[in-house]
Amino acid sequence: MQSRHILHVDMDAFFASIEQRDNPDLRGKPVVVGGSPEARGVVAAASYEARRYGIKSAMPTATAVRLCAGLIIVSSHHGRYRSVSSQLMAIFSDYTPLVEPVSLDEAYLDVTGCTHLFGTLKDIAKKIQNRIASELQLTASVGVGPNKLVAKLASDYRKPEGLTVISPQEVESFLANMPVEKVWGIGPRTCSELQKIGVTTVGKLQGISLDFLMKRFGKHGKVLYELSRGLDERPVITEQKAKTMGKEITFPKDIRDVPRVKNTLWELAEAVCHRMRKKGLVCASVTLKLKYADLSLITRTVTLPRPTALTVLVREAVLSLLKANWNGYPFVRLVGISCGKLMECGNVSPSLFPDEAMDKEEKITRVTDNLKEKFGEQVVTSAALLKEK
Repeated sequence: MQSRHILHVDMDAFFASIEQRDNPDLRGKPVVVGGSPEARGVVAAASYEARRYGIKSAMPTATAVRLCAGLIIVSSHHGRYRSVSSQLMAIFSDYTPLVEPVSLDEAYLDVTGCTHLFGTLKDIAKKIQNRIASELQLTASVGVGPNKLVAKLASDYRKPEGLTVISPQEVESFLANMPVEKVWGIGPRTCSELQKIGVTTVGKLQGISLDFLMKRFGKHGKVLYELSRGLDERPVITEQKAKTMGKEITFPKDIRDVPRVKNTLWELAEAVCHRMRKKGLVCASVTLKLKYADLSLITRTVTLPRPTALTVLVREAVLSLLKANWNGYPFVRLVGISCGKLMECGNVSPSLFPDEAMDKEEKITRVTDNLKEKFGEQVVTSAALLKEK
């Protein structure tokens, strides 16, 4: 396979850095973007000043406040972050058309064949960092490698404002001292199994034969063998289509009220289905997510008889999952719904609504969607939900 040159650009504390950039009073101070402790919010992003206290993303805000008494909590401004992200992606596209956004604040760039235009790989990475600094007043870390796996690990090697270039000849030595859990594709369960045979670093994994790994881990043994040597043939994909669409909610207090859980799922189903319909999508599977007071989590998925974006059908599916998996836990902290196997409506057979009842439901849905577009999301709601409220 032709040698490739891949960059992974990862913004440094993106959300928090934007808040500090736009509010001078926050600069140099421990800042997190997230929900309030009273609302049982979580940390979406932490500034590097906050990280020195051990504060991390996805940590409950209440825990973060206990770690740092002077912590400043800022509400999320997602529209602003999306706007900056668009500017960021525009900078990337000036250097290559092969840009794969991973999230708002990171992307892979395939710059194979671009060195004759912009200089060495290090030159390209530095130019991108300089433009981000001058045009966005933000910093980024960049990793350069022969593939996505190595580039991703390299970008994390010297944060913040890091720049690490790994040549194909340096890959195995670069990976050797890393803990196996740092490598994409090696999850907690596999790490546990590797530890049982004394493998804690990638270097130790490199020393194990393919035959042994295949016998111990089956087909995944070959994957481990390749990952330990930094082999990764995944291409940079320029157009990522969403595979799922979902929404979840954390209750202000843990609840054990089944009707309230059901009504919340109904509201979530309507919100997700409305988004699908606006984008001209339907789903072929529905997933229920439940997190209990002890933080244990279950997810259950059902495949639908026919792809749909009708709230009534998605609601029926998620409530059937709830009924089958309600284990009598006393308190629920979070509920969520996710619609998967998304496809465009045009790719679905016209027999999507073959019976009269569903045909009627589709017509009602079109009317309510039009009303919502004209007068707002709350103009139409279910009678059952009104009774609850």
